[in-house]
Parts: sequence; C-alpha cells; structure tokens
Amino acid sequence: MGTGGANPGGWSIFTFGVGIGIGIGIEILLLRQIPDAPDRGMGSNLRLPEAEVLGPTGDCHIPEPMSTPWSRRTFLGATSLAAAGAAVGAKPAPRSETSRPVLLGGSKAYPESPPMWPVTTATDERAMQEVLRSRSWFRGNGKQVLRFEEAYASLVGAKCCVATASGTAALTAALGGLDLGPGDEVILPPYTFVATYNVVVLNHALPVFVDTDAESFQIDATQVESAITPDTRAILPVHIAGSPADLDRLLDIGRRRQVPIIEDACQAHLAEWRGRKVGTWGLAGCFSFQASKNLTSGEGGAVVTDDETFAEACYRFHSQGRGRRFTKAGPELSGARGSNLRLTEFQAALLLAQMTRLEEQSRRRQENAAYLTSMLNQLRGIRPARVYDGTTRSAWHLYMFAYDATEFSGMTRSRFLEALSREGVPASGGYTPLPREPYVAALANQRHYLRIYGETRMKRWLEQTRDLARNDRVCESAVWLTQNLLLGSRGDMDRIAEAIRKIQRHSAALAKG
Repeated sequence: MGTGGANPGGWSIFTFGVGIGIGIGIEILLLRQIPDAPDRGMGSNLRLPEAEVLGPTGDCHIPEPMSTPWSRRTFLGATSLAAAGAAVGAKPAPRSETSRPVLLGGSKAYPESPPMWPVTTATDERAMQEVLRSRSWFRGNGKQVLRFEEAYASLVGAKCCVATASGTAALTAALGGLDLGPGDEVILPPYTFVATYNVVVLNHALPVFVDTDAESFQIDATQVESAITPDTRAILPVHIAGSPADLDRLLDIGRRRQVPIIEDACQAHLAEWRGRKVGTWGLAGCFSFQASKNLTSGEGGAVVTDDETFAEACYRFHSQGRGRRFTKAGPELSGARGSNLRLTEFQAALLLAQMTRLEEQSRRRQENAAYLTSMLNQLRGIRPARVYDGTTRSAWHLYMFAYDATEFSGMTRSRFLEALSREGVPASGGYTPLPREPYVAALANQRHYLRIYGETRMKRWLEQTRDLARNDRVCESAVWLTQNLLLGSRGDMDRIAEAIRKIQRHSAALAKG
C-alpha cells in the first residue's frame, strides 16, 4: 500500500480498537488455562537467581522459588498492557545488538533467571508421602528400590540394575565387583570429577591418566592402548557432560587386550551410542542421581550390566557382603569385602516420579543444544565441544565450549565469565587440572602407596600425571553452561548467543576493565 492519500490517524484508531478486542479475547481464553496457584512443573516460571551456577565440583545451591510467580491477576495485567502496546503500533524495543554489555552500563541480554532445577510436582510429593506413611524406609522391607531397579534397567536396556547411595557408590560397587585392589591399575581421564579418581585409590589401585581429546573434552581413546600394562585391571572412560566417549575405539581395545570397560555414565542419562544407551556397552555402567544431574533424588546412583554374575558381585559388595538369596540364617554372605552403599526407599520413590518427565526434558535439551550450537558455530573464538560421530543422543548434562581469548581482544576467560554472568547467563570454567591438584599429587608420597608400589614407581607416576598438556589447555579454555539452561525456550537460546555476541563486540573495552 502506498503512502499517498493514507490516513495514519484513522488507521491508528482502527488498529487500537482491533488490538484491544483481540487482547481481551486472548485473555479470556488463556485465563481459563491458568490456575490461581502456579505449577512447579516444567512449564512454570520458577527461575534460578542470576548468580547461581552448578560449580565444577558438581555441587549446587538450590534457592527458594521466586516469591512473585504468575497468577490470573498478574497475567491479566501483563496481557492487557501487551495488547494495548501492540494496538497503538508501539515501536519494538531496540535490537540487543546495539546495546552495551552490563559491565559497560548496558542492559541484560538474558533478563530473566534460568529455569529452576530440580523440577518438582505433586507426583513427587505423593511418592514421598507414600513411603513416609508405609513406614518401610529400608530396601530390605520396602518395594520402591526394587521397583526402581527394574524400571531403570528397562529404561537403559540392561538386564540388571543395582541401586546405590550415590554415583560414587555405584563406581565403588562396580570396582568392588571386579575385586580391584593393591597392585592393580585403572585407566581414566584427567578431565573428570574427583570421584572417578577417588574410587580407584580407595582400593589402593593405581590411577593411570590418559590425556584429553581437546576437541571433545573426552578421554583420548587413541592414547589408551599405549597406557595398558600387565597390571591394568579396568578402563574407566567418563561420558563427560553427558556425551559418549569414543566407544568404538575403547571397546575394541578392551576386547583385544581383555581389559573390562566400566563406563562412568554418571552425567549421561539417556545418552546413546549408535542407538544404544551408554552404560550398556562395557561390562557395566555407573550413573549418578546427585542434585545437579538430569535425573535426581539429591543423591543416589546405579550400576547397570547384562552380566548377572557381575551384578550379584556388585550387589553383595554394596550390601555388606550379603547377596539377594536368603538362607535360614538370613541373607547369604559371600566374597571377602563389602560395604553399605544402599539406596533408600525415599530416594527410589522420588526417582520413579522424576523419571516420568525425563524423556521430555531430555528431548528439550537435545533440541535447544542443537539450536544453540548452530549459532555458536558462527562466532569466532567460540568452539562447542565436539560430539563424536557415533553419538546418536547426548544427555547434555553440560553444554561445553572452548573460549579463545585472541578473538575477544585478549580478554581473559575469567573476565569473559564475569561478563557473561552479568548478562544473566550463569557460566563457569569447569574442572581444574585434576592431576595437578595437591590432593592428587600427595598420592606419590602416601605411605601405603610407597609400600605397595615403591618410591621409584610413584615418582614416575607423578611425572606421568603432570605430562598432560592437552588437558591443561582444555581446563584453561573451557566454559560450561549447565543443563537447566537448556530447559528454557528457543528464545532463551537466542539470548545466550546474543549475550556472547555483545561481549565480543565490546571485548576491547571489557578487556581493559
């Protein structure tokens, strides 16, 4: 339509009236769908404060929900204002590309706080109340742990599942089932949570680190075979951030060298390699249900396996050496070692409730991660972690990328993280170099290890653990976004990408700060 002869004032009055009419109609329709009290499920407006982020330890602080959630009244006011604003032909807000970073006096690219985690609904409350009222809180006289074990085995496609008190307990039970002990060696990645290391040294076995693949942040499977010795008892790959390690190479090495693979899948719920769930490829897989995990009961874990004999060995180890079979005297004792690593009925009931929305949450993370990656791939200096070709599904427990300061005017990673967090996108630098931690280095002088392996071997071990240059570089450049961010909307992914673009455009000024 041409401008000549138009009556702008008449059209404004007309559009105002139509806009108000449409706005009121939308309000009437939508108000019927909105309860007086807010839901606490996935669709709610519960958010984490901007400064909250799950740290590199995997621990987190879960704050209370916002005190001003949506109600019918607040929704009515908001939609009325929106309808009126649209009707009068209000100009859209200036594009965020033109705004300055918050650290330079601008406004947030991501003004709301990220989705709250964990998600709870009435289903979770009913599950916990049922256990409470049953007075059967221990797996020995309850039904929930057994129900969960059966459900989780079915979910991942394994024959057997042993539920444990934590992901660390799952790894401990699996290595206990292997009868790992002094003189044995276990191959593991350096880019992992300290628990992967701890479960090895708890058995007085020797942890052998293999360097990190800088593109994927996973263990470099091409370097694993050269680390195998006659004392290697297990290979313990970690599916870091919920993406599978290079299982084709690792499984081939394990088969040829007759070394069992124990998959640390603590972060990898529902992840798949070539259409099959991780945790089911090796001898066993270990999962965690800690507070930050995609499936959570605060703490909890599970060992899954297709080997029934191995499952029974893990069960005995996790239950004070007592098996599932009973004699007249009670549970059958066997083996030589055991502990109490059992899951409670409360945890199992909560997990069963949380599992009802695991698939939908996983699908949303998958879609958002793919969309976010498509945008970040266009930015200089931002390289999303590679996902191996065999991966048919990642759990996206973390969204990781490498940060190149040279493309951001030399701005340090810590300054980038500060700027990103101030834009409303909580982020962290992830793991520090685990083998360089004094806690790990102290093993070289630990009296039991000196007695078992000798001073010469432990000195050589210490030198080897410090020769992991690629892992050091990954730790220096990594940036983590946590899984709850990926439960947001597609618009939220746009805002995350725009926050990074904005920081890059103004990186010269930010670097000076």
